[in-house]
Amino acid sequence: MGQGMSRLDAIRRIGVVEQTYYRWRKQYGGMGLNQLKELKHLQKENEQLRRAVSDLTLDKLILKEAAKGNF
Repeated sequence: MGQGMSRLDAIRRIGVVEQTYYRWRKQYGGMGLNQLKELKHLQKENEQLRRAVSDLTLDKLILKEAAKGNF
């Protein structure tokens, strides 16, 4: 932070509302850098798995309708 810039000024400068900052601090404040990187990796992996399940579910529905002769 620049000299003389308060935490609240810095928060506002990056466009984060104060409430969000405090929520983030409460949620992630005690984590080290490695823990944060692992959390980000797990969140990305979770999103990929959700997409895969969604795709498989759609494939299953298409095959089910095709088996009924609806295509």
